[in-house]
Amino acid sequence: MSTQDAVCGGCACGAVRYELLGKPKFSFFCQCRQCQHLSGTGHSAAFLTDAQATTITGKLQFWDRTAANGNVVSQGFCPTCGSPVLNKNSGMADSFFVNAGTLDRPQELKPERVLYHDEAQPWDMLDPTKL
Repeated sequence: MSTQDAVCGGCACGAVRYELLGKPKFSFFCQCRQCQHLSGTGHSAAFLTDAQATTITGKLQFWDRTAANGNVVSQGFCPTCGSPVLNKNSGMADSFFVNAGTLDRPQELKPERVLYHDEAQPWDMLDPTKL
């Protein structure tokens, strides 16, 4: 992703927008079962941001779940269009996990690795050696 411009994006209807000043900390694909449920497919694509450097406009609705490690993960959706925009994790309160499909310039995402590849579905053919 470009480090010169703000990283911006939002939900499908435009009611929720975000802007990250600086660059994401880390980008990834995740093939855990919870990400499969939330994305409706075999994996999610996301990036980690500094919450203090991220401005969100509009209102997100949150749904909480408990991860395997005991942390509470809060999935933020647009209440109007239902787009999943970001996650918060109680174990990393200073960060947001932003869904890459919400980026204004998603072509600039360069995932660094695949997480939870051992939970991948056989038809979701991400190859972590290709990243």
